[in-house]
Amino acid sequence: MKRIVFVCLGNICRSPAAEGVMQSMVEKAGLADAIKIDSAGTSGWHIGEKADRRMRQTAENRGYSLTSRSRQFQSPVDFETFDLIVAMDDDNVRDLKSLDRSGSFAHKIVKMTDFCQNCRETEVPDPYYGGAQGFEHVLDLLEDACTGLMEHLKNAKL
Repeated sequence: MKRIVFVCLGNICRSPAAEGVMQSMVEKAGLADAIKIDSAGTSGWHIGEKADRRMRQTAENRGYSLTSRSRQFQSPVDFETFDLIVAMDDDNVRDLKSLDRSGSFAHKIVKMTDFCQNCRETEVPDPYYGGAQGFEHVLDLLEDACTGLMEHLKNAKL
């Protein structure tokens, strides 16, 4: 079984959306027994909260269900548990690397946009303080990146 955790700052917009998009793709591919998906935040500001209502609505409009509750990334447990730790932006990569003081898990930390096939952005922007278009853009990026991540996983023979 492959275990993947998506990480953003508060775990209420980008990472739960990535979790929802990827979970949908995993289920459609019939790989739910082979790939476990989760999400977390580098901060603990929103622990226990649902995803932002705007992100939930935007995702629902595209057929994704965001049902997880916010949690904070737990070091070292999450480093040990997950095979791939997918950060939404450079700040989250930096924060995760700072939690991995020994550098033992650096090989597991990647950026979401590393898997984009069509989009050219280098980060998934935080839509929290913007309008509706920001949430749509995030889902565009996540759909592209999750498609690339699925290809990566299939090529790695799970």
